Amino acid sequence: MSTVTAVPIPPTRRRVIVYLVLGIVAAMIAAAALAWQVPVDPNSALLGKNARQAGVVTTASGLQYKVLAKGDDSASPTDTDVALINYEGKLADGTTFDKSEQPTPMPVAGVVPGFSEALKLMHKGAKYRVWIKPSLGYGDKSTGPIPANSVLVFDIELLDFLPESVLRQMQMQQQMMQQGGGGMPGGPGAGAPGGPQPGR
Repeated sequence: MSTVTAVPIPPTRRRVIVYLVLGIVAAMIAAAALAWQVPVDPNSALLGKNARQAGVVTTASGLQYKVLAKGDDSASPTDTDVALINYEGKLADGTTFDKSEQPTPMPVAGVVPGFSEALKLMHKGAKYRVWIKPSLGYGDKSTGPIPANSVLVFDIELLDFLPESVLRQMQMQQQMMQQGGGGMPGGPGAGAPGGPQPGR
């Protein structure tokens, strides 16, 4: 029968424990200093926080949107359409840089990529809030009141849309009617107040 002899483990010296604790604290301070030196992109932070909000959807391109009103089940605009919209554009700090005063026609393919993508997701009657990252907006270019590398926040209401070819045909017909009236009072194209104007 064998006897197990217990071998006592010598106690750890206090000095070793102090060095160990000091080493851990130094490593934590170094890690914090490194993290402090790495610049945090405010746009990435904003969009990352925004992506976690309820109802916010992020597309493959990085466009973020939230449906405020769904609209009907009709088709969505395409690149060949002109959308009739109400909109308000703001910077991330809430400063309004543009706002429609009345329903405004916008060629879907004639706006910044993020705005175009948002329009193509919407249905008639829909209201969306969209967050457009710089690469889908104006990028590193300053444009009027919009600083370079800005996240753009838009509230968009899609009222209607028409193919651009149909709109051009309507405008040509209107111009022909105005020219055919010869500017005579009361004739076609006499310019009734509030009537639709070509090119607007």
